[in-house]
Amino acid sequence: MRALKSSNFYGVKKLRLCTLGILFFIFLMVGYSLPCAASAPKPNILIILTDDQGYATIGRYGGKVVATPHLDQLADQGMRFTDAYVTSQCTPTRASLLTGQYTARNRMWHVIGWYGYPWARMTEPLYRENLSRETFNIARGLQQVGYTTGIFGKWHLTTNEDGHYLGLNPAAAAHYGFDQSGEPLPDSDFDEGSDRGVSRLTKQALRFIEDSKDQPWFCLVSHHMIHGKVVAPDSLVKKYRSLGYGDTGPNRAVYLSGLELIDWSVGELVSGLQKMGEADETLVIFVSDNGGIDQKHAFRDLTYQQPKGLQFPIDITEYDNDPLRAGKGSVYEGGVRVPFIFSWPQQIAAKRVDSTPVHIIDLAPTLLEVAGSTTEHHLDGMSLVPLLEGNDSSDYSRPIFQYYPFYDLLWGQTPCASIRIGKYKLIEFFGDYVDESRRYHIAYKLELYDLEKDIGETHNLVAELPDVAKKLKSRLHQWYHDMKVPIPKQNAHFVPSRAFEVTRDKPQWLK
Repeated sequence: MRALKSSNFYGVKKLRLCTLGILFFIFLMVGYSLPCAASAPKPNILIILTDDQGYATIGRYGGKVVATPHLDQLADQGMRFTDAYVTSQCTPTRASLLTGQYTARNRMWHVIGWYGYPWARMTEPLYRENLSRETFNIARGLQQVGYTTGIFGKWHLTTNEDGHYLGLNPAAAAHYGFDQSGEPLPDSDFDEGSDRGVSRLTKQALRFIEDSKDQPWFCLVSHHMIHGKVVAPDSLVKKYRSLGYGDTGPNRAVYLSGLELIDWSVGELVSGLQKMGEADETLVIFVSDNGGIDQKHAFRDLTYQQPKGLQFPIDITEYDNDPLRAGKGSVYEGGVRVPFIFSWPQQIAAKRVDSTPVHIIDLAPTLLEVAGSTTEHHLDGMSLVPLLEGNDSSDYSRPIFQYYPFYDLLWGQTPCASIRIGKYKLIEFFGDYVDESRRYHIAYKLELYDLEKDIGETHNLVAELPDVAKKLKSRLHQWYHDMKVPIPKQNAHFVPSRAFEVTRDKPQWLK
């Protein structure tokens, strides 16, 4: 071989030069073709966001009360995450979904418009009350790469002329990156016997998709179901009454009817995509904004002056989040862990289940990646594309945070924060807390749980694993520092007789 190479040196050299020339030509052709590749068909994106729908309301997530064939099929033809997190209430999750940021960064950690407990034992830091028009969000990022964008249904990110709880004002949609916003629902959609706009929003979304087929589109369907006051068509309510369900909870007939309506909407949307020939090219994502209501507390007649061991009475019960603890408004798993389903026939293998801890902040970087868009806006989340492709999840060992520096006693919420790393979850209550029996306690407290062994968060491991608790607490406090967020402290305006008083009138010292 050496002699052959030596005797043919010049021939080999010419061959090499020729090969290099061909490779250079191919490189140039590929280089020039990159813009074409970048402009290749992009996936359509449909997000179905429901309101207050708990983890265990769907068959594939352990639900046994209401049949959810369409949601089960969506999960079966794609991928579902078992350990997916949001915040425990409406506004914060919506802000994190659109911005890709923790609420500690975007400052929208509280439901809007403003309300608070200004005379409570601990301080409540001020929060942002409107999403700014200048804030980068998913819709704006997708518009930059040719998407037509639409939002239909609940908005709850501003309380001004741009929009309110019911919806984004169509005249202001362009200021938030949307080409179209559905008309707000009429009051009649919330009357007894109606469906909280489920059918109307489904039709609005399908009309938008039909009109946008000539280019990639992004559609956010933001349902008002299953938020209270729950209403449903009489015929559907009668169906569940005939099955033995009554008009009080848990599992009220009207509530179960609402869950069935959500499943129906998913079926209609997927069927509509198929009829329009859009199904194979569409990434469909289903997620809830927070956990379901298991128990809503009655607290307005209670006072701080009552004996120790004060217990909040139950106002209403809706649906048991078992095996998760608590529900909406809570830092426990029942408040923050939700269904999270991805379906994309051309890209995501069927019947995949992933237990990697993920968060709603991951949606923005994921969608920007699949759409080929970029941003200089700071994203706290990570793209889930590698997980959707079935790759190793070892890169996703980052912490998952929650920051709730406020009171919301309807749900037993007191100022707290949490961190999850791997299987461990630490909760820090800054000065008071409500236990699993709805009893109020005045104390700083740490709770540590092994979610692999104790998904119901029943056994506090702080005393048994002090080193783990110390490590997680240190990491959590570093995060406070990095985010530059205040830690609630003793309230200088604390008035015991008014500690449980909630108001929409902001005191002068908070203005």
